[in-house]
Formats: sequence, C-alpha cells, structure tokens
Amino acid sequence: MGQSLVQNYIHIVFSTKNREKLILPEYEEQLFKYLGGICKNNECNPVQVGGYLDHIHILCILSKKITVSQLLEDLKSNSSKWIKTLDIKMNGFYWQRGYGVFSVSKDRVDTVKRYIKNQKNHHTNITFQDEYKKILEELSIEYNELYLWD
Repeated sequence: MGQSLVQNYIHIVFSTKNREKLILPEYEEQLFKYLGGICKNNECNPVQVGGYLDHIHILCILSKKITVSQLLEDLKSNSSKWIKTLDIKMNGFYWQRGYGVFSVSKDRVDTVKRYIKNQKNHHTNITFQDEYKKILEELSIEYNELYLWD
C-alpha cells in the first residue's frame, strides 16, 4: 500500500490529583477548549471535550503521528501549567498520574459524545470513582482497586 490510513477514535479519561474538585465552573469551558486545542496541535481531532469538577473526558481521533502516552503527557502537563496562570487559587492544580484510554467504534461515537456532553447531569447520581469503575467493567478491563486511585 502506498498510503497510510488511520482512524482510531479514543475516549480519554483522567482526574485531578486526589480527585479534588478543582475544575471550577468559571474555568471549565476555557479548560475544555484548551484541551481541545492541545489535541488539534497534535493532529488528534477533538470530537468532544468535557468533564466535571474532578475529571475530564476527551473523545478524539488519535493521529498516526503520536502515541497515546505522548498525547496524554502533552494534555496534562500543558493544561496544568496553563490553568495555574488563571488565578492564584489554582496554584495547587495537578492531574492524577494515571489515565484511561479506550477505543471507540465509529458506530458508538455519537453515544460517547452525548455521554461527555451530559457529565453535569450524569454526576448528580454517580461519583467519578463509580463512573470510572463502571466504564472498566463494561469494557471487561481487569483492575486492582488498590492501585486505581494513586
């Protein structure tokens, strides 16, 4: 084949350090746009970015030019540095070390997009920890809860 063609939709999930509720309403839209911009800069077309007080969800198309770990390093390090410039009360903002990245089939893209858009309503009934464990269980991903949050 003379041409390399790739279309990998991925659902990225990560949280603030210790799941502190630091994604404040006054900054969340700016943060979502900033994260989308980082995706674009890495040629990972953002489909939907959202989250709630203590975590982020990103649905994007992973570029063939970058690894998942490179993208996450760029997303987390640059956004953490940036958000600290907005307000002195954000000086303690950090992301948790780990993350989840899950492949999404094309026929589920709209479902995941709606799910990310609906985070505020979704989290009136469920914590981030329970949401994340539910995602892992639905995808049959084995995990050890001792290591899931640190």
